[in-house]
Amino acid sequence: MPQSTPYVHRRPFALAVLFGALLLSLLVVPPAAADDGPGTPAGWTTRPAGGGSAGEDARPYVYLEGTPGTVLQDRLSVTNPARTPLTVRLRGDGPAGPWFRFAADTVTVPARARADVPFALAVPRDAVPGGVAGEILTVGGGEERRVPVRVRVGGPTLAALTVEDVEVSGRTIRYALVNRGNAPLRPRLSVRAEGAFGTLLDRQARPLPLELAPGRRVELTEPWPDAPALDSVTVRLRVTAEGGARDEAAASAAYVPPAPVTGAGLLALGVLAVLGARAYRRGRWRTGTSAAAATAPAPGPDKQPAEEERHLETAGVES
Repeated sequence: MPQSTPYVHRRPFALAVLFGALLLSLLVVPPAAADDGPGTPAGWTTRPAGGGSAGEDARPYVYLEGTPGTVLQDRLSVTNPARTPLTVRLRGDGPAGPWFRFAADTVTVPARARADVPFALAVPRDAVPGGVAGEILTVGGGEERRVPVRVRVGGPTLAALTVEDVEVSGRTIRYALVNRGNAPLRPRLSVRAEGAFGTLLDRQARPLPLELAPGRRVELTEPWPDAPALDSVTVRLRVTAEGGARDEAAASAAYVPPAPVTGAGLLALGVLAVLGARAYRRGRWRTGTSAAAATAPAPGPDKQPAEEERHLETAGVES
């Protein structure tokens, strides 16, 4: 189905609003079908401006394309086929909804008339290159109509992803992912843990159930139910994403059973205390013996030591 070329301009936003206000006009056209009955207008329509009234050349949606920081313009047609005026309110909706600006947020369309309402779409300077969807919501007469809007934001795409704040705590590995680029990312994660005696954990890369928007930071956890009871480990996380984004980070942890270590420590302290006490007593005994030997008088030349005399008496020898 052929489509008409969208009515697009790139101008500063202030001029866009002024130009839109000047173009806000009511064009009286014969409606395709008239409601001759009194009461609330019925059968009104909204669609992108331009194209034939029969619908063959009508645009199915508004398409706008521009780079960050530009202002894009187009028009919306509101047709009132009834015999009474119709007042409608306009606003943007969807992800691109905050970008919309209308020459008038409220428009009154006379009976059997069509209002072409100019609007502008201001692409933020920090907009991410790629496609953004939105809608123009028109509410009037107790009803609402929606016109799809598709925006293509141009510019270079930068994919950048980092893994930060890796921490190993018991049976849980904690970490954070940060999108440092300007494109949404779907990260993949691989986990590897090395211990003193080899590899303890080796999880191949798998997609994470999230989409990381530009500038977003998310804190995640990775379970490790079979973590070792006694070992010194290094856990390494590696993340990748489309566009060549990749990063890795590591953290170390010591797994030591608390109860055995406490018992061993107390036992070691007890052994050291006993050995220290024995060494202390032995040292004192040696010091006392040396002192006694140093202060005792030396035996004369005709006198034998007392110990030798006792041995002679025991043997029955008279002196």
